[in-house]
Amino acid sequence: MEKNTLLQVWPIPAFDDNYIWCIHDGQSALIVDPGDAAPVLRYLEQEKLSLSGILITHHHADHTGGILDLLRSLGATIPVYGPAHNEIPGRTQVAMEGDKIEIAEPRISFKVFEVPGHTLSHIAYFANMQANVVEPMLFCGDTLFASGCGRLFEGSPTQMSHSLAKFAALPKNTLVYCTHEYTLSNIRFALAVEPNNPNLISWFEKAQALRAQNLPTLPTTIGQELQVNPFMRCDQADVIAAAKDISGETDLPTTAHVLAVIRAWKDRF
Repeated sequence: MEKNTLLQVWPIPAFDDNYIWCIHDGQSALIVDPGDAAPVLRYLEQEKLSLSGILITHHHADHTGGILDLLRSLGATIPVYGPAHNEIPGRTQVAMEGDKIEIAEPRISFKVFEVPGHTLSHIAYFANMQANVVEPMLFCGDTLFASGCGRLFEGSPTQMSHSLAKFAALPKNTLVYCTHEYTLSNIRFALAVEPNNPNLISWFEKAQALRAQNLPTLPTTIGQELQVNPFMRCDQADVIAAAKDISGETDLPTTAHVLAVIRAWKDRF
């Protein structure tokens, strides 16, 4: 098979609602957050792809559980990139803020962002300005979801607010590859926060149509999330007003204060 001029990114479904992302050029593949090896091995065999590397965003088992089985099954010595956390099996290289990761096959390079909040050591991988990448791409694990964000299992609202601000500063056409199909439930909550947001109402209709056909709602884009995601809109008057109303607070001085209120609201929604 000849290599494709442009890289392809394919969602490999796993568990109930995970996506394991495969980045490939028709011959060589990178896998992002393989929580389960079996569906990855099936896809690699089906597409006749050779695994050349693994990217890990955080230490949770549904993102790391398949690493060792993949390495054993393929008998391969390949780089496994991940954050500085001791519960990432098989990791060969720690990736930190500002690092640049160069992959030869498939040819792509990533900038690493440290984005604590969901976990303390969470990282994301950003690819931009490459001949074989039409639009920038962000692999963000469980920090940012379509119309939502990850639960704060380890980090603080301030950390999550700062992490999402890093994403908000990326080009608006950046494709966002998060790792769960949580979109419809996230939109239902977002509509409780901003029931009159026309972009959100339109997005709900589109997302419902996609899921009715069992199609992914991902990738989303940074520009889209700035329009419909309450956790990316904590500086907007309607979101601030909703946070004040639900919390009874009269003063929420920062976006982190607003995010803290709506994240707690989402947790019990």
